[in-house]
Amino acid sequence: MQEGKRQKQVAGVILEELNEIFQRLGLTMMDGGMVSISSVKITPDLLEARIYLSLFQVADAAHAFTRIEARAADIKRELSIRVRRQLRRIPELRFFRDDTLDHVFRMEDIFRQIQEEKKP
Repeated sequence: MQEGKRQKQVAGVILEELNEIFQRLGLTMMDGGMVSISSVKITPDLLEARIYLSLFQVADAAHAFTRIEARAADIKRELSIRVRRQLRRIPELRFFRDDTLDHVFRMEDIFRQIQEEKKP
């Protein structure tokens, strides 16, 4: 199902605000790596926000997710303060791992191996 205009608008606002919140709370740098929000998807009823996190060179991804989920209440509180004039209800925040970056690195390794095999 396609996202509606309002869903996209709300997702954009939440993405922008969450980026600032993550920086302020110190959640962008963890375990020697970087955590960034790659996208936000909103359900049609605007009651749930699915936040996709990209982890770059994070030593322990499970620990990073545990830390972020432990701060979920603080993140939602900050978000509610920032968007209280734009949204009636603050959506429930759900965090998911965006593993697109892992797939890109894996594909680059495969292409590199193919190139090395072609060389005489």
